[in-house]
Amino acid sequence: MASTMLLDQARWDFCTDADGNWAVASEPYAIAQDAASAIRTFKGECYYDITLGIPYFAQVLGKRPPAGLLKTQFVNAALTVPDTVSAVCYLSLGTDRELLGQCQIKTASGALVIANSGR
Repeated sequence: MASTMLLDQARWDFCTDADGNWAVASEPYAIAQDAASAIRTFKGECYYDITLGIPYFAQVLGKRPPAGLLKTQFVNAALTVPDTVSAVCYLSLGTDRELLGQCQIKTASGALVIANSGR
């Protein structure tokens, strides 16, 4: 069973439980949160494995990449999360030139979880 440190959804930062200990997320939410983290990771950002992440600087920011390329990269990032069987990504344009997205992830246990983009 997957578990991960729970992140505050508004700040995407660690949070604590009622006793002041690190809060832990469990499956299936843990898989959705880990997939969202994988999608938010910039290539080269993880010092322990610089091959992880999306090449945001090289291919996304300041460019106009095709939606299909972004979807493929986001799905591939989500699939790096253990217990993820499949993922489908949906993108839409928001106001102020922001890209909004959602990845629907099927877990090994058969659950369907959603990883949404933050604002």
